[in-house]
Amino acid sequence: MECPHCQRPTSPHAERCSACGGVIPPGQHMLEESGVVEPAVNLLDPYPGQEENTELYRMASLGDRFIAFALDTIFLFGVFAILDAWAFMRWGLVEGLELKLTTASLLMAEFLNGVVLFIYLWLLEAGFGATLGKAIVGIRVVRTVEGNPLVAFAIRNLMRIVDGFGFYLLGAVVAGCSRFRRRLGDICARTVVVEEEFGYAVKILAVVLWAGVLAGAMWSVPRICARNPAKQVRYLDQVVVEVGRTEKSAYFKVAGLRIDVQSASRGAP
Repeated sequence: MECPHCQRPTSPHAERCSACGGVIPPGQHMLEESGVVEPAVNLLDPYPGQEENTELYRMASLGDRFIAFALDTIFLFGVFAILDAWAFMRWGLVEGLELKLTTASLLMAEFLNGVVLFIYLWLLEAGFGATLGKAIVGIRVVRTVEGNPLVAFAIRNLMRIVDGFGFYLLGAVVAGCSRFRRRLGDICARTVVVEEEFGYAVKILAVVLWAGVLAGAMWSVPRICARNPAKQVRYLDQVVVEVGRTEKSAYFKVAGLRIDVQSASRGAP
């Protein structure tokens, strides 16, 4: 049984919490047994050669994890916008109102996005247990066994390649069927996502950083594009995507397929 005040484990028949001293309602044990109140989970993750971690946690809900994922996605979208604008202007071709994306520009943008995505998730989870999205929501990732955190969280995030199949449908199904709500990355890395009470200072800092990067992206991307370096591309200079404007429409062309969006005409009434 857990204390309803501090969520620390306590004896099923205790009248007061041994940790915070709060009074425990007489029916608390029955509420947990009946499922009205979800008890904290006793994490037992036995593996050969490893000691069991018997610390009590409350598992994070899939809803909270989805919200944290959405916040991190929006944050990373701002970072990717800056990187992609720089890569497109550096390795792409600009001719008037037309931007031609070469193979080099697309490969460089994908490479930079992948590196930043992995480092962001890996280092923040290994160092603090939470990304900005997780800190805002109030959840974090913990290991169930002793070991090198850098290796464990590297495995956890590399497995996103598998868990992300079908827009994370596979990861959601596996976590929904798991007792501890673990996706394949958590199972391989021996981690779980739990609820965490971050202080107001941490949450405010996370929100400020999150909003600051988005505001910075909106400010910097137009300025990066306005520089128009028009540098010659020596390698992988095949044009893959073309984006531009004419007097009457804007167009998007990829792999021989062209999509035109006609602009509204302003004729006399």
